[in-house]
Amino acid sequence: MEKVNFQINAKQYSTAKEEKPLLWYLRDDAKLKGTKFGCGKGLCGACTVKVNGEAVRSCQTMLSELSGAKVETIESLGDNHPLFVAWKKYNVPQCGYCQPGQIMSASALLDKNKRPTSEQVSEHMSGNICRCGTYQRISNAIQNAGVNS
Repeated sequence: MEKVNFQINAKQYSTAKEEKPLLWYLRDDAKLKGTKFGCGKGLCGACTVKVNGEAVRSCQTMLSELSGAKVETIESLGDNHPLFVAWKKYNVPQCGYCQPGQIMSASALLDKNKRPTSEQVSEHMSGNICRCGTYQRISNAIQNAGVNS
């Protein structure tokens, strides 16, 4: 069987090239439990990770698409990342379930734009659903993290 080689959080992985969602490889094979399953259809954003710097839905990204890719999960950021600091400062989490996907989407935005406007944040984050409705706090935290990164 053909293999696919890629990195997850700067560690090399090799697995069968198959139509298996990255989400399940992360959780079941790589034992990285931070990325969450939400809807399974790429609509809610709970499973967002970065692939080659772009925010993607890991439930819809197949292993067969990852040859040579660099995958980053919530575990790659480290406890003192500016987004974690801002998340605490602005009291963003309530239930917390969407937070890994929110933070990884925000990280992809801040990689490209350290000082996004609230409109740019809203547009970029529009695919990430927060059932608790903390959107204003999320926006404030992202803008604060950008300034402080």
